[in-house]
Amino acid sequence: MSRHSEASLAPPTASVPFRTVLFSMVVLWATYFVLTTFRSLVMDFGLQFELGWRRLAVTLIGIGLTIVLWLLLRLFDSRPLWIKISAAIALALPVALGIGQVNYLVFKDMETAQEQAYAQKYNINLRRDESGNLLVDVPVRRVGPADPEADAGDEATRDDGALESEAVIIAPAETYADFWRKLLDIALGRYFLLLAWAATYFALLAGVQAQAAQRREEQFRSAAKAAELRSLRYQVNPHFLFNTLNSLSALVMTGKGERAEMMIQTISRFYRHSLANEPTSDVALRDEFDLQKLYLDIEAVRFPTRLVTKFDLPADLEEARVPGMILQPLVENSVKYAVSPVSREVTVTLAAREEFDRLVITVSDDGPGVPQGANHGFGIGLANVRDRLEARFGPDIAFTSAPVPGGYRTEIRIPLSRPVNRANDCHA
Repeated sequence: MSRHSEASLAPPTASVPFRTVLFSMVVLWATYFVLTTFRSLVMDFGLQFELGWRRLAVTLIGIGLTIVLWLLLRLFDSRPLWIKISAAIALALPVALGIGQVNYLVFKDMETAQEQAYAQKYNINLRRDESGNLLVDVPVRRVGPADPEADAGDEATRDDGALESEAVIIAPAETYADFWRKLLDIALGRYFLLLAWAATYFALLAGVQAQAAQRREEQFRSAAKAAELRSLRYQVNPHFLFNTLNSLSALVMTGKGERAEMMIQTISRFYRHSLANEPTSDVALRDEFDLQKLYLDIEAVRFPTRLVTKFDLPADLEEARVPGMILQPLVENSVKYAVSPVSREVTVTLAAREEFDRLVITVSDDGPGVPQGANHGFGIGLANVRDRLEARFGPDIAFTSAPVPGGYRTEIRIPLSRPVNRANDCHA
């Protein structure tokens, strides 16, 4: 695996995009703005315009301070959940106090305005004294001295006295303790609002981290599959090279120099062809058939009178995609167990057809089938093909290999895949 591939598989840092974070904040604070405005209308606080723009200012400042909280919580993105929750509980409190202080300062002058509006509405006199106590003037009747000569029960002779106004304290001046109680009351409401947003953020972060973990898993699975395919592909080449070198040695030892030279040239062409492609990539079925033609040409040098080949590839399947060198072990088995042990002519046939959107490839021969004692080498080749097909296509394959009347037949069924014709697509 290259350094670039290793770098691409490094675990990425999962984080929630800022646009998503900002959207969650705006939704939360917009909900706060709507609910508090609705409450103000229902409770008929009055001065709705003055309250509204101040509430909007607090909302915007709240979004800004929530961004500050997010910047702090980001430092704990990779930590365990209990640490994230602890950080949110601790960090949200000073931010809530800051929002509470802003809220107090923005709405402070509205208290006096609402007092004046209330006094005007009910035609009463509200005012504050020098100490800050809220006073209301209440009319009081002063009773005069009674006439000593009048009957005590005679109302007409009593002096009702005069009406006077007296200031009564209805709200004492705000103390330092009162200020902190108000501030904490406001801050606690915003505190739970911030905790609700933090919970939303952690949920978003968990989703992003789960997606990142899934992508990493897919990357590692893809890398493992590629490594498996390479391993299986590389098992083919040494096996084939061992057989061809033995054949070449036999030709040299028997003095068949021209055939040996022809075989060397064909081997060179075969390896140039087979090594041109990435081991894990798919190739056109036409190229795979051509590669097997080269291999059988090499074996024809060994068996000039015994090996007969047939290829049946419909034109519409030439571009169908198959794993590179997937047919090599099957063709080798036919040569080794059908052609080599007999002295008569044996035909090896490679054919392809389409059935219900699936590609069916067969490698067959009219040899003696599977001879006794051939299970070891024969089974390795078949297992290699099956493993490669399963690594490439998963369980969506069918693979059968068994003797048939008059020979042996191996059949592969895989999903039919053709390259996209971009020229036709553009024309369409």
